Amino acid sequence: MNHHDAIAEPERTHERASGHERLSAKAYEKELARLHVELVKVQQWVVHTGAKICVVFEGRDGAGKGGTIRAITERVSPRVFRVVALPAPTDREKTQMYMQRYLPHLPAAGEITLFDRSWYNRAGVERVMGFCTQEQVETFLHGVPLVEQAIIDSGVILLKYWLEVGQEEQTRRLEARIHDERKIWKLSPMDLRSYSRWYDYSRARDDMFAATDTEHAPWYVVRSDDKRRARLNVITHLLTNIPYSAVPREKVKLPKRQKPDGYRENERPLRYVPEPF
Repeated sequence: MNHHDAIAEPERTHERASGHERLSAKAYEKELARLHVELVKVQQWVVHTGAKICVVFEGRDGAGKGGTIRAITERVSPRVFRVVALPAPTDREKTQMYMQRYLPHLPAAGEITLFDRSWYNRAGVERVMGFCTQEQVETFLHGVPLVEQAIIDSGVILLKYWLEVGQEEQTRRLEARIHDERKIWKLSPMDLRSYSRWYDYSRARDDMFAATDTEHAPWYVVRSDDKRRARLNVITHLLTNIPYSAVPREKVKLPKRQKPDGYRENERPLRYVPEPF
């Protein structure tokens, strides 16, 4: 079976009555497990062939970028699938050529780099929040298609995803972060400032698409109001845009363990972790 046939159409447990119907947890886990098998095949193919893959994730706050990346990397090796989420630039980095801090993180042979936000910060948050000048934004938008062409010419498969979430769903997710102690770390002062500027971000997104949605490096937009569907859709699309195939491997069989040869368990008392469960 061709690997594209294996991922082309997920099994449906029910019909979608509308665009707002949520995918059940059971159906999601079943499809995700199937796609994880394919991602492992991608990993083996990348290592075997020396392929280089770079995936950019952008979108509004609360659109589900982090969760999508975690869904991709859950069952693969972090040595191959490398997640890059850079902090704010240092004073030194602010004086560099803008793309300079991102270039060292591009994949080498046998690597897949997933950018949780990327060089497109300049076209988004930096523009909207006033961290750069309009001239710097225009320079970036003019130059980045040329940089991406150079990245592709170097042999990198470049994929760019924009996760789009609606206003109501974004509000629901950000409010959930406020009231959930497990998620409060996800809500920064910058997120709160950005929340009020929905239409400034819309204008920035539109300008970014107009300048950088190119034939050689197009943007793929993911509707992410339903996180489960969004994750499955991204992984499926990712797989169909990587020309991988299953790498032949020998059947694995556990070897016999060695004999004790006189070994006895150490009688020294050990500090076991308490077991309240």
